[in-house]
Amino acid sequence: MSTEEKPAAAPRSLAEALRGRDDAALAALLRSRPDLVTPVPGDLTQLATRAGTRASVVRALERLDRFALQTAEALAVAPDPAAYDDLLGLLAGDDGDPAVAAALPAALGTLREQALVWGGDDVLRLVRTARELLSPTPQHPSPTGLGPSVREATAGMSPGRIQELVAAAGLPSTHDSVSAVASLTALFTDRGRMAALLDEAPAESVEVLERLVWGPPYGQVTADPAPRLRWLLDRGLLLPTAPGTVVLPREVALHLRGGRAHRVTEPVPPPVESAGTHRPQVVDATAAGQAFTALATVEELLKDWDEGGPAVLRSGGLSVRDLKRTAVALDVPEPTAAFWVELAYAARLLAADGEADERYAATPAHDEWRERPPAERWAHLVTAWLTATRTPGLVGGRDAKDRALAALGPGLDRSAAPEVRHRVLTLLAGLPEGHSAAEGSVLARLRWERPLRGRAGSATGAGAAGSDPGHRGAGSAATGPGSGSASGSASGGGEDLRSRLARWTLAEAEMLGVTGRGALSTHGRALLGPAAPRPPGAAGAREPEPADVPGDKLPVHHRPVPPTLPAALSPAEQATASAEAARLLAPLLPEPLDHVLLQADLTAVAPGPLERPLADLLDVLADVESKGGATVYRFTPGSVRRALDAGQTASDLHAFLAAHSRTPVPQPLAYLIDDVARRHGHLRVGAASAYVRCDDDAVLNEILADKRAAGLGLRRLAPTVLAAQADPAALLEGLRSMGFAPAAESAEGDVVITRAHARRTPPRTAPEPVPDGPPVPDDTLLRAAVRAIRAGDLASTAPRKPAADGDRAAPGGEPPRTTTAETLATLQAAVLTGEALWIGYVNAEGAASQRVIAPVRVEGGFVTAYDHTADEVRTYPLHRITGVAELADEEG
Repeated sequence: MSTEEKPAAAPRSLAEALRGRDDAALAALLRSRPDLVTPVPGDLTQLATRAGTRASVVRALERLDRFALQTAEALAVAPDPAAYDDLLGLLAGDDGDPAVAAALPAALGTLREQALVWGGDDVLRLVRTARELLSPTPQHPSPTGLGPSVREATAGMSPGRIQELVAAAGLPSTHDSVSAVASLTALFTDRGRMAALLDEAPAESVEVLERLVWGPPYGQVTADPAPRLRWLLDRGLLLPTAPGTVVLPREVALHLRGGRAHRVTEPVPPPVESAGTHRPQVVDATAAGQAFTALATVEELLKDWDEGGPAVLRSGGLSVRDLKRTAVALDVPEPTAAFWVELAYAARLLAADGEADERYAATPAHDEWRERPPAERWAHLVTAWLTATRTPGLVGGRDAKDRALAALGPGLDRSAAPEVRHRVLTLLAGLPEGHSAAEGSVLARLRWERPLRGRAGSATGAGAAGSDPGHRGAGSAATGPGSGSASGSASGGGEDLRSRLARWTLAEAEMLGVTGRGALSTHGRALLGPAAPRPPGAAGAREPEPADVPGDKLPVHHRPVPPTLPAALSPAEQATASAEAARLLAPLLPEPLDHVLLQADLTAVAPGPLERPLADLLDVLADVESKGGATVYRFTPGSVRRALDAGQTASDLHAFLAAHSRTPVPQPLAYLIDDVARRHGHLRVGAASAYVRCDDDAVLNEILADKRAAGLGLRRLAPTVLAAQADPAALLEGLRSMGFAPAAESAEGDVVITRAHARRTPPRTAPEPVPDGPPVPDDTLLRAAVRAIRAGDLASTAPRKPAADGDRAAPGGEPPRTTTAETLATLQAAVLTGEALWIGYVNAEGAASQRVIAPVRVEGGFVTAYDHTADEVRTYPLHRITGVAELADEEG
């Protein structure tokens, strides 16, 4: 006689539901909720317990998209357990909604995968902690705007008052309050009878209900309510919850809403709309120009700080004055200057030097970075920007203790920044090539994908800043003069963090040249890696459809779950993507030039970027007058003297200009060089405390006669020597301000060559990003964790034989406790019979565990056994085994 396979029993707890999952499903749970894997749970019961803790549930709710969250919110106000059709009715309403019906399987699958919902389609259960967080309470109104059920609202009401409500509603009286409340609930959930009851209501009473229907459901009444309110109170359509306070029961509100739990249900993510169209070639060229400007700006910043930058504040960071000075030097607004400073810091190009008088300076990595090709330098900057949690947009704001947030200072890390940057670029990549995105549509999409992230209330405040866009908190009972109004869930002051991060990302991507004219460039798309969305129309491109979920006839828990948001690239993948982006950008950047155009007005025009040796010497010989597509340098007596002080001679400068100018060297420039060189070093300044010597005593007479020299304390020691009370540096500066060109002299009488000395910090590492929760475990860790959890669950759930009389059996689930003699005898018998045993074991650190082992040998105070929990042969000291128990024979 063939036996039919018995259907699997419905799980009675979340632990049993997890026990019915396969290894792939358990790994998916641990991947989506990485906080569950640290440390690895001992068994599935521990995993279920940890998955139900408040902190873990809050984190899981924060990572839900809007429709999945609305599904969880609907389950929180549905009966426990709820059927699938009841849940669909709460989301789609009495009239139905095809989009909701198509998207609900995927949303429910997401909740199942993350262990927020368990049970079959006829007994859907939201985990208790999530229900507590999302259920309506007077302190935390539900995002749905619904109030308590009739049973909850009448919990403290007297039996006589309940019978009065039943009689006023036209229902037969009952013998007890429980059946009376059930009768009233049945009336309010019956669409036909409820419609007939409301047809009898006065128009003013219906108006009161309409003002409460979408929440908040609470209102205030006076001691002597108006007739329109008395009619509602007598029939239980409004129920008192406290003196002077009434509430609209959930069942009544759902009838008035047409069965909908939310005013606006959003099963489909809002599309990212195009704001403008440009030719892809124009986008790439514009982005390349911005990339070149970004490189020039960072180089100029580091050049300005090359000899030692601003001092570090005692509290850390850059002072407001130094930030303003940097903004003036870069010719940008202060917020933009803060961005470039933070970018150089994130890219390891500058840091604090760590000295007693701590200052910012370039790092040794800056010298290596300068020698790389321009495209690679850009890729280095952009990679640092993508992965950094430093958020320059916060500079100038205030922290939680009302302290100002300074550039390069503490308090600027936001763990969500890398994810938002990556997601914004991914959304731009989904548009057709050359299309820029409307900022509002990008922000709307991000809010749909993570409605609870970045808000002050988070998921812990039930309202969670109102995840229902239709829940405006409008209308209490408004019961006439003197009646107060219950406050709705506030959305918090100002824009949420993710929206601000998205705005900053769009602006920063444009400054860096990742985008051009608001559209993602070709090299910007390469930064996202090979998995980046292809624009519509490209080969192999396909627009993702939220409702594209097969399996109409499959049970809900068997339908596939749509993929979660794309994860950030690993360091190796990001390095590969950055190299590809640099390769695509390189042909678009201008080639460095080896020439300038000299003009008769003592200026030189560089029509593009210059080669490094030419640019370095020209920076010493001339001053930058203007920047842009072409850089204009101006030659002045001071700039020429600076080059002579650096060791150049007049002949060197003439040869340099002749070799690198496409135009003849103008006569005024040649005269300027010769004139400054002729006077350069004619005066010599040395240390006495300081002296001036010159072979021409007439020059010294001229200096002594000049009133501007009075502060230097000069007196003649010899016809060709003047002594000064000032130090040599002040004497040099004073004579130069008088129009002379003195040269510093060493103790041996040689001219001192002065060059700018670059200041470098010790080697510095990049600032560590602040993690956004526990890291996502890799596949190797997931396999090991699932294997350990399965083995631990086998040990904790293995059937055991009933304890014999006199044996000290441990309470259910706890490791067994036996004497040393009993333990030794049981182990020796198991070696002979080959049976498996259940043991309690305490390791060297004192941690207790339970294991299932098959003893192989017992000798010398140790037992060697095959450990089913670890799936390997191990040796255990007998004195660490707390007890043993035999396993029951499994039924065939």
